[in-house]
Amino acid sequence: MKAVFERLSPRQRSYAAAAGIALISLGAGYGLSMLGGGSDGGDAAADAGCEEVLYWYDPMVPDQRFDEPGKSPFMDMQLVPKCAGGDAQAGEGVSIDSGMVQNFGIRTAEAEYGVLEPETTVTGTLAYNGSEVAIVQPRAGGYVQRTYGHAPQDLIAKGAPVVDLLVPEWGGAQQEFLAVAATGDAALTSAARQRLRLLGMPEGVISSVARSGRPQSTITVTAPQSGAITSLGVRPGMTVMAGQSLAEISGYSPIWLEAAVPEALAGSARVGQPVSVTLTAFPGERFAGRIIAILPSAQEASRTITVRAAMPNPGLRLKPGMFAQVTIAPERREALLIPSEAVIRTGERTLVMITQESGGYRPVEVRIGREAGGRTEVLAGLAAGEEVVTSGQFLLDSEASLAGIDVRPIDDAPTAAGEEGAQAQADADEPRTYRATGTIERITSRSITLRHGPVEALEWPAMTMGFATEGPAQVRGFQRGDRVTFTFVQASTGPRIVSIRKTGQ
Repeated sequence: MKAVFERLSPRQRSYAAAAGIALISLGAGYGLSMLGGGSDGGDAAADAGCEEVLYWYDPMVPDQRFDEPGKSPFMDMQLVPKCAGGDAQAGEGVSIDSGMVQNFGIRTAEAEYGVLEPETTVTGTLAYNGSEVAIVQPRAGGYVQRTYGHAPQDLIAKGAPVVDLLVPEWGGAQQEFLAVAATGDAALTSAARQRLRLLGMPEGVISSVARSGRPQSTITVTAPQSGAITSLGVRPGMTVMAGQSLAEISGYSPIWLEAAVPEALAGSARVGQPVSVTLTAFPGERFAGRIIAILPSAQEASRTITVRAAMPNPGLRLKPGMFAQVTIAPERREALLIPSEAVIRTGERTLVMITQESGGYRPVEVRIGREAGGRTEVLAGLAAGEEVVTSGQFLLDSEASLAGIDVRPIDDAPTAAGEEGAQAQADADEPRTYRATGTIERITSRSITLRHGPVEALEWPAMTMGFATEGPAQVRGFQRGDRVTFTFVQASTGPRIVSIRKTGQ
């Protein structure tokens, strides 16, 4: 062989060496492939925790299948194996090997009844009390003699003088009244007195003329209530007509708070609901109030609903126009709660994955409500005691979709998971009764206004507010100023009296 190689030319020797190297490389590759045999598939299956892998797939694109493991071409993640036998419970749920449960980080939590108290924080502005507005008007025309130096936005007390008016036509009528009264004819005197009333003369002025025997043509118009002069339309020397508006006086104790609640959160506010308020003017202090009205129209530009609350204003510290941060605490209500991370929103419906007693996992359709503090209220589709998947649920949902597992409808949910859940539901439906003491401020046929002390169970401070009653019979025998002990419930229309009795009875 060596002699043959030596007889070759240099070019022929180079060709022979290259051919030898190629044959050796081909043989080595074939030997390695035969040595490995069919072990690649077995090793991959063992690493995946499966006895046999049917195919590999990306959980985010479950319809695309691959014959070998590796990195997903769609996401920055490894492909997941589909183990043989995984469809054994396709009609009931997804079966996952116990080792894979730990690898995928699947965690569960129990659906249970609890109190969900989401708080809505919005902005608001303090305003004058629109239910305590007085218009100052003269009963007769005349000339302004004095205005007492008042100006717009001045504070004025009830009964304080606003303006002195000279009414010329009263002089002649009063002289006639005095002449008739001097005759001693009671019928004529009564008719003359009635004429003075029709001229707009107050009863006090008529009595003063009768006692003194002298005409009184000047009248002092006083403030009918305490408050701020929000409008003043009178000046010295003016001529005014009967019924002309001289001033407008607005009260602000209690003061109004008008808050803008987003339309999406309008359902969390109701009449009678307490609010907590912080003001820039008083940092570190919190003020309490209660919703008295929800205005019927929405603001088109901001898509908000105006909620009006009344707040006590002792010392008139709170001023109209102040900016406020308002926290609306909803009614305490028992509800079936699950962790919010367990919820899968597909766009068309809402799902959760639950564990089954026979093993495996199954998708369930639910209807959800409010959400707060990392928990979501379940209105239908689940029962207390069922276990929901809180981590790894998207992978299980993809597996369920891939295997064609039916989603359990909302109507197929069990009514309750044990007597404890049923009792909790019954307790949630029954309104809670609260007790307080107070003093009656006003009574009508269908309501009673009470100045009551704090109600710790509801975190209410002492305040004056109205309560609905069951009818006139419930408050018969009570009167303004009575000290009472009462119980009430938080109905959907506001607080309602259940029982009431005088203190000491």
